Amino acid sequence: MQWLFESITWSALVQIVAIDILLGGDNAVIIALACRNLPLQLRNKAILAGVAGAILLRIVLLFFAIQLLSLPGLKIIGAALLLWIGIKLLKPEDDNHNAINGGVSFVAAIKTIIIADAVMSLDNVLALAGAAGGDLMLVFLGVLISIPIIVWGSQLVLALMDKFPQVIILGAGLLGWISGGMLVSDIWLQPRIPFPADVTHYVASAVGGLLVVAVGILLKRQKSASSDTRTTQQ
Repeated sequence: MQWLFESITWSALVQIVAIDILLGGDNAVIIALACRNLPLQLRNKAILAGVAGAILLRIVLLFFAIQLLSLPGLKIIGAALLLWIGIKLLKPEDDNHNAINGGVSFVAAIKTIIIADAVMSLDNVLALAGAAGGDLMLVFLGVLISIPIIVWGSQLVLALMDKFPQVIILGAGLLGWISGGMLVSDIWLQPRIPFPADVTHYVASAVGGLLVVAVGILLKRQKSASSDTRTTQQ
């Protein structure tokens, strides 16, 4: 057991858990919506079964994502997608939770949870694969640790995001940080960078984090200004 703890990169594990919490809030809302039509005595069973299925599917997706990110050039694509995800996290959007239909049966609720989680977890899977740096065991531990946090604590995280926008900014910045590091670690790009690897990694990570926050805030202000203009015209 000692070898397991010695081999863990704790900073990466903290990043993985943080990403799971920040990107898992909406998933918890969907779980609640999917089970809202079930009898009270079946709700907890449906939640546990649905989450178990969703987590298994997520681990499979993570395995393939990590394998794909080892191919030349794919980390560049992954980094670009992560930048977009981070910016999207800061960009105000309409609430689409009401589009999720509650399951009228135990099996229907579980299917809804698994399908909705799979669709919404694409960004989660990409971010986790980048943070893990190819270590599947690290991803597995991070997901296991974050399960109870997501299921029972995500409502608190959502409330914190609503009350303290800085939490969302920090989360988006974290995705940008991981994106920058992922970009310069691509096996095709890395040999072409004429600077020390450590310096390049930290500079690219910092630039990625700042870029996401700057662009996200700019888009948010533009949307607010546009909304104010429409309100004035009305």
